[in-house]
Amino acid sequence: MSKKITVAPSLLAADFSKLREEIQEVESYGAEYLHLDVMDGNFVPNISFGAPVISSIRKHSNLVFDVHLMVENPDRFIKDMVDAGADVITVHAEATKHLNRTIQLIKSYGKKVGVALNPSTPLDVIKYDLKDIDMVLIMTVNPGFGGQAFLPETMDKVRELVALREEKGLNFEIEVDGGIDDQTIAQAKEAGATVFVAGSYVFKGDVNERVQVLRNQLD
Repeated sequence: MSKKITVAPSLLAADFSKLREEIQEVESYGAEYLHLDVMDGNFVPNISFGAPVISSIRKHSNLVFDVHLMVENPDRFIKDMVDAGADVITVHAEATKHLNRTIQLIKSYGKKVGVALNPSTPLDVIKYDLKDIDMVLIMTVNPGFGGQAFLPETMDKVRELVALREEKGLNFEIEVDGGIDDQTIAQAKEAGATVFVAGSYVFKGDVNERVQVLRNQLD
């Protein structure tokens, strides 16, 4: 089944002194998702932003808010993200002791469920939960820092995930995050990804031009 191709600029790479303008800019230039990395300084070394920032920018955007929780024990943040306006809530399989319970908690609020896997984490850890997952996020860098180099070996995991989806007759999206630019996006598309998170590439240049270049690579 053919899936819609989606570009998801990552707010972490934006200019935080003019967030409203940056968000409205990517929206006007054809982005569909806004990827929001919430970091706690424990699961990953950095601290980013939380529910108050997401709630404040929600008022100024109609984009799909794709909230990526890079936090330990994510269950404690789920309701805050729901109340802040998240549309998709993604947790790391490595960060929760009871992944299925976390998935069911997100679903109980009527939100789409994403599960993220770090580069070295095998697909086996989510195999039995795939029927309840709306999106699998394959990290194509180690999480926690922007501007890292894309890890091409992670494309094997994307291909395995595509095969597993077909084998089980499921319909989840496959998202990739890390080092996505005008060169690597084609590799990820060829492997089978359909949602592409791009941070530094989009926001460290002409936003309109960069979004269009990415979309052209996907046509």
